[in-house]
Amino acid sequence: IGYVNPDQTTFEYIKGREYAPKESDWQEAVSYWKSIASDPDATYDDVVHIDGDRLEPQITWGITPGQAIDISQNMPSIDEVPAVDRPSIEEAFAHMGFQAGETLKGKKIDVVFIGSCTNSRISDLREVARLMEGKRVAPDIQAIVVPGSQRVQRQAESEGIDRILREAGFEWREAGCSMCLAMNPDKLQARQLCASTSNRNFKGRQGSPTGRTLLMSPAMAAAAAVEGVVADAREVFAL
Repeated sequence: IGYVNPDQTTFEYIKGREYAPKESDWQEAVSYWKSIASDPDATYDDVVHIDGDRLEPQITWGITPGQAIDISQNMPSIDEVPAVDRPSIEEAFAHMGFQAGETLKGKKIDVVFIGSCTNSRISDLREVARLMEGKRVAPDIQAIVVPGSQRVQRQAESEGIDRILREAGFEWREAGCSMCLAMNPDKLQARQLCASTSNRNFKGRQGSPTGRTLLMSPAMAAAAAVEGVVADAREVFAL
């Protein structure tokens, strides 16, 4: 179970929302939330420091979320992984049709899916709209955007995000699960390769037993939509 200490950013996000405590109950709630934060002198079994400035965009290459690499890296060789992981690596290569040591950059994409509760928040859609202004989805690419909730959809449409993305060549859909789990007709066909902002890339997850899913961020999915291939969003959008 993950736990994140409540802080002022958390409080500001919650305050004023429909189901947030109101008036005097608000201060009482904030006081309680502060009381359950870790003590300043708390000790931990493990401490990991991550320099966010050094992180690269990551993308999955296999059939589990853990089978992921930096966009600048090559796919692993069988010899590089522990023996216990080798069967799943071999299964992933067989399903995806990739080879050890290959790069993902330049792989032809068939479908781009920007959606799911994971990466279709209003902040995600704002980012994609900003990046796509003045750009177009590549020919022969089906690119769809599905807001993560009806509230997000209403907010995005009030800001004109749907208009920007439609003009760029995206399909703008009603809020829902969509291609995250192959709901309704939103499914991959045969061995299509999908750049997806969802959170699972298991075999058959997007509807086709032989379909293939590459998990990536909204910015990376937008870059794939523009280029028609797996691309580094930092290069495509000069980030």
